[in-house]
Amino acid sequence: MAENEIKVFFRADDIAAPSENFTKMMGLFLKFQIPLCLAVVPAWMTKERWEAMAEFRKKGKDLFCWHMHGYRHMNREPTGKKQEFGPARTAKALLNDLARGKKRLQTIMGKDLTLVFTPPWNRCSMDALMMLKKTGFAGVSRSLGNVPAAPEGLKDIPVHADLHTRKETSAEEGLHRLLEEFKTGLASGTCGIMLHHMCMNDQAFLLLEYLLEIFAGYGQIQKITYKDLIS
Repeated sequence: MAENEIKVFFRADDIAAPSENFTKMMGLFLKFQIPLCLAVVPAWMTKERWEAMAEFRKKGKDLFCWHMHGYRHMNREPTGKKQEFGPARTAKALLNDLARGKKRLQTIMGKDLTLVFTPPWNRCSMDALMMLKKTGFAGVSRSLGNVPAAPEGLKDIPVHADLHTRKETSAEEGLHRLLEEFKTGLASGTCGIMLHHMCMNDQAFLLLEYLLEIFAGYGQIQKITYKDLIS
């Protein structure tokens, strides 16, 4: 790989139950043979749901990277911004949920689980980051610039562009900000792109297909997963 080659990864949040949108999203990544990091909510995942995804796992064995997304995806902060693994919780409670979530997913998914953690709402406390290290996780994926910084030994894997949970009040402003996010991510050398398949409509799928087609056509862009970043 050339030193100046750009890396890109896609991350899809809130994974657990097969659905029409889930099937459409997975189909697009298979069509263009582009990898996808899937953030799985442990409390939502069951053996039956995992088996229902068997066809995608078989067809995309080397494409799909399954990792952990919170525990219950439940806000545990009494005030302020939503967090499941935030400062309102004790280190013991955080460790308990991380250990339970990891064990549950390993029991269901086996070696398909990659030990990277995406906190719901892309936020977590320093205690949570330290407990991630203690539980054996290799990396954490949040939005670019989120604090506190990951401690030494825990790979920080930021996402730059958010396709589906935007807060701008106009389409023009949203497009401008999205393009700026892409610019920042690509300039960093490793651009992370976040998806929320449950929020997607027909136009969102058209945008995703367009992006995947563009990235598939650029050989100098290396399409990766978290496995590549923590190995």
